Amino acid sequence: MNDARKKQLIMEYRNRKPEKGIICYKCTATGEAFLMAASDTRTAFNSTTAKLNMDSHPNKHLLQLWKKYGSEGFEKTVVKVLKYEDPHEDYSEKLEAMLQECLDSTENSKRIWK
Repeated sequence: MNDARKKQLIMEYRNRKPEKGIICYKCTATGEAFLMAASDTRTAFNSTTAKLNMDSHPNKHLLQLWKKYGSEGFEKTVVKVLKYEDPHEDYSEKLEAMLQECLDSTENSKRIWK
């Protein structure tokens, strides 16, 4: 790969606008919903699912349900998406507020990360 192409790919990566929002793992058997604020929803799903599959997720209750029902026993959804302009701005406070709003309005819900 030549230097010009490498620079172009780096620039595209730095200027990308990943989907930011609230993700949910809902156990279909128990109805429990596990929510998380994510600055990149796709990455958050991949990371969380990998940790669950490797039996190394810090939320022991979620991990126990995952072992019992498997990935087929969960609905994985993006509950709410944050609309934003500047990909370099910090939106963590807005995401945290959105997460709290979703926790308050979603029955039988808790945070993925305690």
